Amino acid sequence: MTDTTPNRCRIVLIAPAGVDAEDFAARFRLATEGGDIASIMLPPNGMDEASYQAFAEKIVPIAQEAGIAAIIVDDTRIAGRVKADGIHIDGGKAELAEAIRNFQPKMAVGAGGVKSRDDALDLGEERPDYMFFGKFGYDNQPEAHQRNLSLGGWWAEMVEIPGIVMAGSDLTSVETVAATGADFVALSSAVFGEGVDPKAAVARANAMLDASAPRFEPVE
Repeated sequence: MTDTTPNRCRIVLIAPAGVDAEDFAARFRLATEGGDIASIMLPPNGMDEASYQAFAEKIVPIAQEAGIAAIIVDDTRIAGRVKADGIHIDGGKAELAEAIRNFQPKMAVGAGGVKSRDDALDLGEERPDYMFFGKFGYDNQPEAHQRNLSLGGWWAEMVEIPGIVMAGSDLTSVETVAATGADFVALSSAVFGEGVDPKAAVARANAMLDASAPRFEPVE
């Protein structure tokens, strides 16, 4: 079977805050019809444990049916209960180390909460599966945050662990992120914002990445 995975920066979706599970499930299904998506991250977004688990139980199967990795944020118990593909840790090095010890390689374990190069290098010592540069819910400006672009570009040049950089609210910001050499661009409001067609947004983002993103060297 031919591998159709793009050899360039790929899309990671992030579920926004304040969405109803049923409504978001419908919008996410549309997004999956727009082309290549590597994964979806499901932050708790202020939900209590029961609500968060119910939300994840609704979304994770949709992702997995579409071949998209589903990543739970900062709750290893829920990640296990819903049979997620990964767990994202924003809580610091000790929590990251514990998750890696308990869940790799059965589940991908990624790191976030990075504010500086020192933060990234410190977390990188634990060998997470990826490093996330950005903050959930802070993609409310058209362009990606300059600090995230700078950190993501530096990381891509210096470290082999894949990097994810948060884009802005304007879809064209995927081109700026891809130009840093980041492995993944994270999109939330640009795909799931009010009045946005998720399928069309993902299709357009993929088209822009196809046209402008640097190609990666194949892994030997």
